Amino acid sequence: MAEKLIGLSRDLIIHPGETLKEMLEDKEMSQRELAIRTNVKEPHISAIVKGKKPISVSFAKRLEYALGIDASFWINLQSNYEKELADYEELNEISSEEISILKKIKRLTDYAKDIRLIDLDAEGSLLVIVWRKLLNISKLTHIGEISQSGAYRLASSDNIDADILFTWLRITDLITKRQQLETELNIELLKEKLPLFKALTFEDVETIHVRLKEYLAECGIKFAIAKHFTGAPVQGVIKKGNDGTLSLIMTFRRKYADVFWFTFFHEIGHIINGDIKDRLIDYEGTENEIETQADRFAADFLIDPIKYKELVDTGDFSLTTIRNLCEEMKVPPYILIGRLQREKHIEYHCYSDEKIRYELDEIERKIG
Repeated sequence: MAEKLIGLSRDLIIHPGETLKEMLEDKEMSQRELAIRTNVKEPHISAIVKGKKPISVSFAKRLEYALGIDASFWINLQSNYEKELADYEELNEISSEEISILKKIKRLTDYAKDIRLIDLDAEGSLLVIVWRKLLNISKLTHIGEISQSGAYRLASSDNIDADILFTWLRITDLITKRQQLETELNIELLKEKLPLFKALTFEDVETIHVRLKEYLAECGIKFAIAKHFTGAPVQGVIKKGNDGTLSLIMTFRRKYADVFWFTFFHEIGHIINGDIKDRLIDYEGTENEIETQADRFAADFLIDPIKYKELVDTGDFSLTTIRNLCEEMKVPPYILIGRLQREKHIEYHCYSDEKIRYELDEIERKIG
């Protein structure tokens, strides 16, 4: 059996009939007299006093006349009793299957606590209730059904866990919900700011996060960086808001700076290309025409395609050549090195000292 909710014991849940009994004793009124005054049978009064029947709205009105106590008092008393009883029963009906799901999403729970979506003290059965409310679902065991319906339909893959992915996506919704924008999506302004985004490739990670959030907000886009979890192989999520804005959530998978920037401009490509109908989830390794076009946008914006082709044709991948070309294109060397590695022109171990890793643990705690 699940543990009891702190502050809520079955023995402390008082039926309104006990209050009625005390008032009758104070007024020295018998149950028979109350039955006459309220025009009900005496057994009906007895059943309420014993906690076997509720105080209905119509009987509350009769009590108002008989005892001189407003009907709303009795209605609220009954309502509070039923709510506390439902809370208690809910907590004690949590299944082992839900507890298993809670264990599976433990790392997501820790993350939600870190970014203050969940109270640090929430544990055990209470935590199941908290997640039900956050996920807008009556039972955690229904996640799989929702994941495959309508707008929530998720991709099928051996690398995807429906419980983890659904929970992660909800966390990202809550992260961006904290942000309030007064500007609707402005694609033309977004295009104008592309050089500013590119200039950030030279900055430190905290500056990057602050500036990206600022620049994108001016374009009507909410932005945040979320933690990457096994079971939710997502590199980015873009979602339309009801207020005319977009939300862009990025993960920092692998933490390499070149991967981060390629992914960022890939997502910007989706926005500029008009690929967002409702919500676009960019899974790692997905291949289709839309993804190919976004890849091309990112690659060509970061690195001049003509100069890149000339470099590949010459086969001169010396560090001096790479640095000179990057200075000419106004991008840091790690951007070009990362692309050459991904496209297998050089080995991944080549120029490893030039690669940059973003340590984003502190950024996680500052989200929102």
